[in-house]
Amino acid sequence: MSAPVTLLVNPAAGGGRALKVLPGVQARLSAAGIEQDVRSTNSLDHGRALAREAAAAGRTVVTLSGDGLVGAVAGALAGVDGAVMGVLPGGRGNDFARVAGIPPDAVEACEVIVDGVVRPVDLGEVDGSPFIGIASLGFDSDANRIANAASARLGNLVYAYGALRALVSWTPAAFTVTVDGEEHTFSGWSVAAANSKAYGGGMFLAPDADLHDGKLDVVFEAHCSRLRFLRILPMLFKGTHVEQPEITVLRGREVSVEADRPFTVYADGDPIGELPATIRCRPGAVSVLLPPESSVAR
Repeated sequence: MSAPVTLLVNPAAGGGRALKVLPGVQARLSAAGIEQDVRSTNSLDHGRALAREAAAAGRTVVTLSGDGLVGAVAGALAGVDGAVMGVLPGGRGNDFARVAGIPPDAVEACEVIVDGVVRPVDLGEVDGSPFIGIASLGFDSDANRIANAASARLGNLVYAYGALRALVSWTPAAFTVTVDGEEHTFSGWSVAAANSKAYGGGMFLAPDADLHDGKLDVVFEAHCSRLRFLRILPMLFKGTHVEQPEITVLRGREVSVEADRPFTVYADGDPIGELPATIRCRPGAVSVLLPPESSVAR
């Protein structure tokens, strides 16, 4: 790769992890002869603006951050002619990197920036707001809100912490989910529309989702006891929960969701919309540097 790079760094990502690994990342890219500049982001909107500015100047936009900035930049560059983004893991969850086969060590992951292959990647969107990973709501709304307010010292455990705290006050909700025109109603825990396989720091909610297939995997969990929920929860780390009778998995291009009470929709770790919501797939919307022999995580 010879195009100059703009590194977008979220200073707060991963409890400051991004800043700690930045010198090593810069040294590795410089050793490969890649000219670079570094820009710190102070919000997702700021990151989007910086990404568009860099792309307009013909620079490859590389995020050193968590999934929130990855999704924001991907959305900002979607449909922009010639725009290319790269991803270096610098947050707590780093689920996009995990699924895409990007090494978990940011300096090692620089090899993907140096020798990677540009491939089109699908995006999802919630009422027009783009995301790259998984949009979810219901119980997940409560768990995400709690996790986002928790101490960064918890690391990846913050998502499990959020789920356990949310469990205390959770009551089942009634959902109506329509996938490509087919309606499903149920009482239960959550609904998710997955562009990617994983969220929450390695939870494989949608183990068969594909970043390149032009569809969303729709996963929802029907009502069960709290004890049963706690037994299913660890299965997410291997993706085996989809074998349980409480779990339904569908696939489609457009999903609409309603519920009997308000829920915030979260995606890439951040709030992205409110119910009722329509979630769509945008096939091949953004060009991303991926490993030459990208092995999708299982």
